[in-house]
Amino acid sequence: MKRTEHRACFGGFQDVYQHGSTTLGCTMNFGIFLPQEAQSKKLPVLYWLSGLTCTEQNFITKAGAQRYASEHGVIIVAPDTSPRGEGIPNESAYDIGVGAGFYVNATQDPWAKNYRMYDYIVHELPALIEATFPATDRRGIFGHSMGGHGALVLGLRNPERFQSISAFSPIVAPSKVPWGEKAFTAYLGNDRKAWAEYDAVELISKIKKPQHLLVDQGLGDEFFASQLRPELLKEACEKNGHPLRLNLREGYDHSYYFIATFIGDHLAHHGKILNGV
Repeated sequence: MKRTEHRACFGGFQDVYQHGSTTLGCTMNFGIFLPQEAQSKKLPVLYWLSGLTCTEQNFITKAGAQRYASEHGVIIVAPDTSPRGEGIPNESAYDIGVGAGFYVNATQDPWAKNYRMYDYIVHELPALIEATFPATDRRGIFGHSMGGHGALVLGLRNPERFQSISAFSPIVAPSKVPWGEKAFTAYLGNDRKAWAEYDAVELISKIKKPQHLLVDQGLGDEFFASQLRPELLKEACEKNGHPLRLNLREGYDHSYYFIATFIGDHLAHHGKILNGV
């Protein structure tokens, strides 16, 4: 593993590392913010999953999360959104392939060999973080858009591994919107039963141990009605008695201006749960 960036930030350090992933079969980057408190004790880890076209850089440079991570004593890890550099044909569209891993384990060629972001985030990356840094095994997960989809799905399916969940502008029902239909067909094939395992709305009815979900959604988001469909998550949670706080924010769009405005609320949500306050 190689450190490629190291910057002082709010008393701690914002670093970027590069490592060889056995799960994905390629070199991956991740950002990690280590609060000053991490110099003297182990801290819980919050995993951020970014959206379409993003790398680890978008979150660490635009969200302003480091200040709140320092306040709440939480490490933040922000991985890249897909494998890169594997030369898979037609992997350069903005909504499939590079920058668009959708946090699934692909089963279809030519994606199946490398596009296994689900296993990477759930297993390989936490194991690496906890073996290398002053991190406990208390974990939370959150994300934006495609990454909000990933955070909901990975958190709901793995409550023993992720104790807290939140999302900004998530794709809550990818099986029912164009972004998800395109990616799932490519990565998972035409079997919609396989799709359901990566669809938060479909998963809600199967959850035996509900976790409180925090979701923020801008009402000025250009993708609100066509790709995000937050009302479907609300309906599923109400039907199944699953706790959800859905904040609909007037005037806010899909950008990091929106995320930066409310990121403090999300760090407080995760910090309280992960630190047992």
